[in-house]
Amino acid sequence: MKKNKYFKNRLKTILYGIIMGSANKIPGVSGGIIALALNFYEDLVESIKNIEIKKIFKFSNPFLNVNTSLLVYISIGIIISYFSTSKILDLLLINYEIYVWSAFFGLVIGTIIHLFSKTYQWDKSTYTFLIIGISIGIFISFLEPLRENDNLFFVFICGIISVCGMIIPGLSGSFLLIILGNYVLLLIDSVNILYDSIIALFTGNLNFVYEQKNIRGLKIISIFTLGSISGLIIFSKLMSILLKKYYYKIQSLILGFIIGSLGVLWPWKTKDHLNLEITRYIPKLNSELILSIIYIIIGIFIVMYLSRYDKK
Repeated sequence: MKKNKYFKNRLKTILYGIIMGSANKIPGVSGGIIALALNFYEDLVESIKNIEIKKIFKFSNPFLNVNTSLLVYISIGIIISYFSTSKILDLLLINYEIYVWSAFFGLVIGTIIHLFSKTYQWDKSTYTFLIIGISIGIFISFLEPLRENDNLFFVFICGIISVCGMIIPGLSGSFLLIILGNYVLLLIDSVNILYDSIIALFTGNLNFVYEQKNIRGLKIISIFTLGSISGLIIFSKLMSILLKKYYYKIQSLILGFIIGSLGVLWPWKTKDHLNLEITRYIPKLNSELILSIIYIIIGIFIVMYLSRYDKK
């Protein structure tokens, strides 16, 4: 892992973080898929895994063996995305929903092709893990959502689970939050309260910040963030160990997750007002379908181009 690579290309690395952060907010899309498609997934996992939390309590540097340039610039990109591009993406989803989903659908198909080319050691065990991954992906995509729960301990658990989308490609953190019933609470309501509170602080409107509802919202997003950081460290260490010991089996399992999650990303669907109840349908042949297919091809082409560029 070249530590200076991401420092020299800081603007590109920040852009990677923006794309990854934007993808994480969309149910069905995994930030880990973006990391795989842009070819910095293993560097990211290794960097997070190397953070030594124990050194914080010993007043020592916990980032000594960490690619800090990667983590810093990816984090900057993710933060920017939450307050800018994610809002643009929300706007695009409202006005051009099918085309946005089509592009993501193509992106994931391209990632599947890319992973097939990487996982070339096929045998009984890798095929078994592939089938297990597909089965789990399909099973998760058909689970019924729970009811919203703002208990702080449950919110912390949601943070740990939701970060799977960054560490385990194919598992969408946003979609898992829908299953847990807390997607609207944690990724819409709480984020909006945080954004409005920051604006209120800068404008001197402290009464807004001290409102009971907003204090509760800030507590919720703080606990959720703490859970997400904990989950990142836990799962990155686990994935790093598994990738070193069982590389092709884990690649096959990840590939299965991604294939199994294609149903969630299906562009042609109708939803309720909270985007929770989804009904998928087969599209009719018209100009919209033709344009959607073009966007799918564009999504596939982007991943294949990036894959080729990285090999060069």
